[in-house]
Amino acid sequence: MTDVWSRRAFLTAVGGSVVLLGTPAFQAAAGTVTSVHEAMRTVWQGLVLGAPFSPTAEPFRTRLAALGAQAGQWRSAMAPATGSLWPDQVFTTDPEWLAQSYYRLRGMAEAYVRPGTGLTGDAALRTAVLTGLDHLHAQAYNAGQTRYGNWWCWQIGAPQALLDTVVLMYGQLSASQLADYCAAVDHFVPDSSVGAYTGTSTGANRVDLCRVLALRGVVGGDDAKIALARDALSPVFPYVTTGDGLYRDGSFVQHFYVAYTGSYGAVMLGGLGMLFGLLKGTAWEVTDPGAQTVFDAVEHAWAPFLFNGLIMDAVSGRAPSRGVQVADPLRIQTDDHTRGHAVLAAILLLAEGASSAERACWRALVKGWVARDYYSPPSADATQTLSALARLSEVAADTAVTAAPEPVAHRLFPSMDRAAHRRPGWAASLSMSSKRITHYETGNGENLRGWHTGSGMLCWWGSSYGNGQYSDAFWPTVDPYRLPGTTVSRKVLADGAGGDWGASRPDATWVGGTTDGEFASVGQHLKGLGSTLTARKSWFFLDDTVVCLGAGISATDGTAVDTVIDNRNLGAAGSHALTVGGTVQPAALGWTASFPGPGWAHLAGFGGYVMSGSGTFRALREARTGRWSDINRSSSTTALTRRYLTLWYDHGTDPAGGSYVYQLMPGASAAQTSARSAATGWLTVLSNNVTAQGVAVGSLGFTGVNFWQAATVGTLWASAPCSVTVREPGDGTAALRVSDPTRTLTALTLVWNRPVAQVLTRAASVVSATTGATLQLGFGSLTALEGAGQEVVVRLG
Repeated sequence: MTDVWSRRAFLTAVGGSVVLLGTPAFQAAAGTVTSVHEAMRTVWQGLVLGAPFSPTAEPFRTRLAALGAQAGQWRSAMAPATGSLWPDQVFTTDPEWLAQSYYRLRGMAEAYVRPGTGLTGDAALRTAVLTGLDHLHAQAYNAGQTRYGNWWCWQIGAPQALLDTVVLMYGQLSASQLADYCAAVDHFVPDSSVGAYTGTSTGANRVDLCRVLALRGVVGGDDAKIALARDALSPVFPYVTTGDGLYRDGSFVQHFYVAYTGSYGAVMLGGLGMLFGLLKGTAWEVTDPGAQTVFDAVEHAWAPFLFNGLIMDAVSGRAPSRGVQVADPLRIQTDDHTRGHAVLAAILLLAEGASSAERACWRALVKGWVARDYYSPPSADATQTLSALARLSEVAADTAVTAAPEPVAHRLFPSMDRAAHRRPGWAASLSMSSKRITHYETGNGENLRGWHTGSGMLCWWGSSYGNGQYSDAFWPTVDPYRLPGTTVSRKVLADGAGGDWGASRPDATWVGGTTDGEFASVGQHLKGLGSTLTARKSWFFLDDTVVCLGAGISATDGTAVDTVIDNRNLGAAGSHALTVGGTVQPAALGWTASFPGPGWAHLAGFGGYVMSGSGTFRALREARTGRWSDINRSSSTTALTRRYLTLWYDHGTDPAGGSYVYQLMPGASAAQTSARSAATGWLTVLSNNVTAQGVAVGSLGFTGVNFWQAATVGTLWASAPCSVTVREPGDGTAALRVSDPTRTLTALTLVWNRPVAQVLTRAASVVSATTGATLQLGFGSLTALEGAGQEVVVRLG
């Protein structure tokens, strides 16, 4: 790998109108580089400012002008007073406004050093930034201040913005100012903050703390701080088996119980990319071989949840509730696309420290995701920093990089109760919950009505349609009791029901499944949040469909129980035609009807649904109005209205043993949906009860069974609860995958009533295998295998 110093250069002069390597047109520090710390400041400046771009080319010209205009407004509005730097950001009781004030100063400093802002090198802006730094130090962020409110603001938010600003303005600051700011950081982020890998010092938070310590060392010339930051990264790298961090199956968990690949995981990815870049080629370069875990995770953990530039909300914790934040002066909405763009930029940043093969692969993937994001092009994403935009624009314009297509695979993440199914033309995500993973996360007044996201929420997107399904004001306007795919009690819940920070974990262990990497059998023993609801739910992810089974649906809350087949966001004015059984239904808002099963439905522009069971299904077309502030107390109060088409099974009040069978067919035409409904022999439901749920599709050589108890289902017998997927490719072989979602089995026997001539390969967990007229497999303890599938490949007799 090219050395970091020659890659970025120490100081690069500005030539013509092109910004070279992120170096500001107005140099913050005069003279030449004379020490490693000065060189590292220059490297950090390059990381903060981003890849080369012309300030006269779009979208940069407009973005730079907007940055300058915003910085000018902040300068004009600045009014230092007791407890505030700006009148709208009083931080005497809420440190969030302290951090926000530092963010403004950082933005003003960026406008000062970047060319094309209209304020490059502006003396009045420089004075305002320096005045602001001194005022915030005197008022709150100093070595004598006692911390109050949210710890994150003091240890991550404020110091990161402060230190970035110091680097950008370094040549304008006195020695006493630097000493004061360093002392403040030392006070709030002492060495002990990374002394133990626990509490708030794990996963993405630990990476953020290390970023603060490293930059504090660079700014203050403290080698020990830089070494500490490097060494404190090492606990982040190993796979974990509980709590925060990366798991061997690709899961990423933060706050102990929350799937967070798309939010905290993205922060960790970007933070590590910046730290690896800062330390590369120095005495503190990260050489821990464990860092390879992070590089492997790009394709193993992040790529499965990226689709057409978005990152699926299933792995973003409470972030989907933020929408339009009151603190954002531009009132720009954040969503799955904007979060996805940030992940893409972080991958590009991390790629600079990866192997040449990894770098080439990731750049091709990112270029493909950028090119396919027709709904929300990254070049128009005003939520991204200029540095992120520069990185994305650079790879998009690189003719040496061929855009990679969307990966096609099924990935199961039992350690965070998630699954991602990717087929040519569409993708889906599944959210579940268990004793390990919360129903949903709320905290800090965020995600107040995400109650049922872990009750089997099934989201999906097409390659050229439906990419704004969950981006277009979905979360503040959707009925939170009718999230797609879920089975829920209509019992009214209070905002934040179940408790903050992942407290709402059901007492259920059978959540998980098996996959061969293409198709999958996934199941959930559902126990409702704040209700008596119990159910067994299974999903069989196949070629052009997801087969959904439900059984044992019971509750005694005195309220109705629904299973939501789908709930499609039609936008502000959508009137997509709904066809049921060949008849187009009314398009009037407020229309609702019931239909006997079995039957089929097709929603124009989206796909089809085949209801194979005998239960009645219902449909509703409605307009719903909500506000981001309804679900997040820091968000906009502006009313938004969106139209929805909902299909669901009404199991009635206090059902006992309710069930359902249906197929979701993304992108299918009405004719294809009708044909599937008529093809009664295509799908065989082997079992759908509280003992087991299973299906077989002969044309796909697929059999999948989720055993809730010991049972015989079709040709399979299991001695204990487990998940089994069998694939027969037609070449005389078969592959069986077996898992223990409960993680409690010390032994398991599986019998397949098929003639088997030979076991070709088997997992180490298989302690015995008998072939002949039937196949009998004996498994040893599965408790330590984290729900992972165990593969056995046989030659059929």
